Amino acid sequence: QVQLVESGGGLVQAGDSLRLSCAASGRTFSTYDMAWFRQAPGKEREFVAGITWSGWTMYYVDSVKGRFTISRDNAKNTLYLRMNSLKPEDTAHYYCTARRGTGVVVKIPGPYEYWGQGTQVTVSS
Repeated sequence: QVQLVESGGGLVQAGDSLRLSCAASGRTFSTYDMAWFRQAPGKEREFVAGITWSGWTMYYVDSVKGRFTISRDNAKNTLYLRMNSLKPEDTAHYYCTARRGTGVVVKIPGPYEYWGQGTQVTVSS
């Protein structure tokens, strides 16, 4: 069992930056592929970024490439999402999620086993 707790969201202006964190419980964090998804009101949950258990492979949705960076610190059991140049369309509830590591970043929510409660990011224009 893995418990995930996100933090770092908030209300910012367009062009600002935020760093989201996801603290994971347990001693097996380093064996899980991790990802960030987001969901805006009235929209489906969307893949944002993912990273394999080793940290060697990362993927991003096209709309955040060059602005967001996913990273992990296995020694601290923590996943991060650095978000720069935020836009109003980035406004959403952001979720951290985990699945047993396969070395493949999955971009749909179904295969992920564990989810946090999420943190809200609101970007004003």
